[in-house]
Amino acid sequence: MTRIFREDGKVIPVTVVEAGPITVTQIRTEEKDGYKAVQVGFGKDKKPNKPKLGHLKGLENLKKLAEFRVEDLKFKVGEAEKELEKGDKLDVSVFNVGDIVKVSGITKGKGFQGVVKRHGFHGMPASHGHHHVLRHGGSIGQRFPQHTLKGMRMAGRMGGERQTTRGLEIVSIDKENNLMMIKGAISGRRGTLLEIISL
Repeated sequence: MTRIFREDGKVIPVTVVEAGPITVTQIRTEEKDGYKAVQVGFGKDKKPNKPKLGHLKGLENLKKLAEFRVEDLKFKVGEAEKELEKGDKLDVSVFNVGDIVKVSGITKGKGFQGVVKRHGFHGMPASHGHHHVLRHGGSIGQRFPQHTLKGMRMAGRMGGERQTTRGLEIVSIDKENNLMMIKGAISGRRGTLLEIISL
């Protein structure tokens, strides 16, 4: 994250995101596959396996493939409308400054954590006879039904889950370097692959 200054002097906290270029690797159709979708690839794979090489024949070696269901294969680039085909490249130019987007990513993994960090429990009092129970979870239920109920907030692995943040604004776009500045914070560490969808 960083910050930029607007003309009126306001400070805007932003996350700098590299958006593309992504390559269309496959078009799924209703007749052949039973549904409409677009498969895209991003990044460079230094050691692709043979099935991937066969699938990406005629295209560059792409590291990450993802598929998105669509109702229509037409999309707008600036003023023109175009139908997607295999081999097409999409970059940051499909977005405009001021667009509202939702961004999905995998959150930072924090390992096995206790209830205080994971769920915000306050713990037990530090006085009045309490001993070695400051960060404990407390009672986990009654005698019946003789097992811990599903969804009980307890210690466990934290982070490493898909999270979506909605209503983020695109503040600035650098078309030469395929960089985009999005207002606010986004889930994930540096280098996390993100899914950016215009609302």
